[in-house]
Amino acid sequence: MDQYNDLLRYVFQVTDQELVDSGYESGEIVRAKLPVIKESDVIGWFKGDELVSSMAIYPCTVNIHGVLYAMAGLTGVGTYPEYSGHGLMHDLIKVGLNHMRAHKQWISFLYPYSIPFYRKKGWEIISDHLTFDVRDTQLPQHEEVPGHVERGEIDDPDVFKTYDRFAHQTHGAMIRNQLNWDEYWRWENEEERFVGIYYDHDEQPTGYVMYWIADEIFHVKEMIYLNQEARIGLWDFIGAHFSMITHVRGNIYKDEPLAFLLDDGDINETIKPYFMGRIVDVAEFLKRFPFEQGAAPLHFDITDPLADWNNGTFGIYWEKDGRVHVTRRPVGERVACDVQTLTTMLMSYKRPSYLAQIERLTASKSALKQLEQIIPQQTPYFSDYF
Repeated sequence: MDQYNDLLRYVFQVTDQELVDSGYESGEIVRAKLPVIKESDVIGWFKGDELVSSMAIYPCTVNIHGVLYAMAGLTGVGTYPEYSGHGLMHDLIKVGLNHMRAHKQWISFLYPYSIPFYRKKGWEIISDHLTFDVRDTQLPQHEEVPGHVERGEIDDPDVFKTYDRFAHQTHGAMIRNQLNWDEYWRWENEEERFVGIYYDHDEQPTGYVMYWIADEIFHVKEMIYLNQEARIGLWDFIGAHFSMITHVRGNIYKDEPLAFLLDDGDINETIKPYFMGRIVDVAEFLKRFPFEQGAAPLHFDITDPLADWNNGTFGIYWEKDGRVHVTRRPVGERVACDVQTLTTMLMSYKRPSYLAQIERLTASKSALKQLEQIIPQQTPYFSDYF
C-alpha cells in the first residue's frame, strides 16, 4: 500500500498541502483509500520488489438506457517516468480487459489524463462536463411551486433515496453504493458542503442541490431533479440567497446547457469532455443492449486494438417477441467501425449519422436510418469521479 500510494502521488503530483486542503491529515489518505483498494482489483508491474506501474479496476454499476450493467471503473493508472515507453501499461490494460471479461463487466469507464492515449486503447468519450456562471441579476424569477426546499446534511437519507431514483431512470448514471458515495466526496472537505432537498406536496423528495458558498459565490456541485417542479423549486431556493451572493457557478454533467432555461440566457458556459467508455465484450454487451425493436437484421464489423475477441463480425436480429440475438455471421446490412466508435454510438453520445459523416463509421443510407431508429436517443449523464 505504501508503494501504491507513493506511485500515485508521484504520477498525479498530489502534494501534502492539497491533501490538507481536502481535509486529510498526514497519512490519512492511505487509510481512506483502503476500502476502495479492498473492493478493487489492482494489477501491477514490479521490478524485483518495487512497484513501478499499476492500475486498479473499480467495480461499479451503471444504467445504460434502462439496463443495469456491471461496469469496470479504470483508475489509479500510472507508471514511474523512468519505466515509461516499455509497454508496461499496454500489457497491464490487456490483462485488465481479460480480467473485466472474466468478471462479466461488459463495459469500462475512466477519467482520462490523456484522451489520445486511451483512444488508442479502445476507449472513447461518452459524456461531457458543463460549467456555468450566472450573475445574481440573471437568476430566474420566483415561481410558486406546491413543494418546498429544506436544508440538510449531505449524508441525509433523502439525498441517497432521491439520487437512487434519479440514477435508475437516467441513462449513463452510476448506481451508487455507500463506497461510491464515499468516493464522491473523496477530494473535498464535506464539512463545508450543504444540500437543499426539494419535497413535493406529498413530502416526497424529488430533487436536491449540493452546494457551498464562498466569497459571495454560490457554488453548485450537483443539482438533480426528477421533474420540472423540483428544478423550479431548487432554483427558487438558490434565488433566495440573492442578498448573499453575486454569482452562481456550477456543474452540469449532461449535454443540456442551462442558458435556454433562463429568461436572461446571456451567461457564460463551458463544455469539455468528461468520462470515456469502452465496450469490453461486444457480443455480451449487444445481447443486453435495449435496442428499439428492429425490422431487419444487420451486422457490425468491429476492429479492436487490444481485445482480440472483439475483432470480427457481430450480427443482430430480432425474434417476434422482441428479443435480440447475436451471431458471428454477417446477417443483413453491414456497419463497420472500431470499438471506440461503437461505444460512443451505443452510449448515444454521438449519433450514427454524425459518425458516418466524419468517417468514423461505414454504412449505407438504409443501415444508418435503421441505426438511428433502434439506438435510444438519451444523452448520457455521469457525475461521478474515481
